[in-house]
Amino acid sequence: MPLRRITLRVNGATYAGEAEPRKTLADFIREDCGLTGTHLGCEHGVCGACTILMDGQTVRSCLMFAVQAEGAELTTVEGLADGDRLHPIQQAYWDHHALQCGFCTPGFLMTTVEFLNDNPQPTEREIREALAGNLCRCTGYQNIVKAVAAAAHTLAAAPGARREIGTAAPPRAANVMAAPRKTGGPPGASHRPRHSGKTAKRRSGPKR
Repeated sequence: MPLRRITLRVNGATYAGEAEPRKTLADFIREDCGLTGTHLGCEHGVCGACTILMDGQTVRSCLMFAVQAEGAELTTVEGLADGDRLHPIQQAYWDHHALQCGFCTPGFLMTTVEFLNDNPQPTEREIREALAGNLCRCTGYQNIVKAVAAAAHTLAAAPGARREIGTAAPPRAANVMAAPRKTGGPPGASHRPRHSGKTAKRRSGPKR
């Protein structure tokens, strides 16, 4: 299968590389960009572990091909912190013990960033609906809900600390990637990640 040239921006840096048209965006981010914070769980768009931000909106990177992201501005979990200083949402997850194994956490964080940008003063019900498309096998969700509420309070109390997605990290020098080797929530959730291109439709997770 012929390779396609891809150029996109991730966390303020430009990445260029070559990939087969069938390669997923999640695999391109992890393997070609070297950003392994984006995790792959179900690879069917159900669990939410691979959630990133594309042009400011959440997408399931396992359901997109890398070639569909040509020219897009992406933000992954690595782009949230400012050096050693955690983003207020990351800090809230830390403070409220909203993670255990941490595998699902990057997807929760990226979902929370978009959600609080859209709804800075959410109710508990709205928080639960917003997180309905992300699955966690460890925490029971209660502390995650608490963390999102605390982050909302922090961001509302200190508007200067709030950072809209897409400007998370200062631009860095361009990274030119070498060509890769050829290789063979509960129902009723109202806050859904949006997808670009022809991707599979995500299903809701089990009721919690």
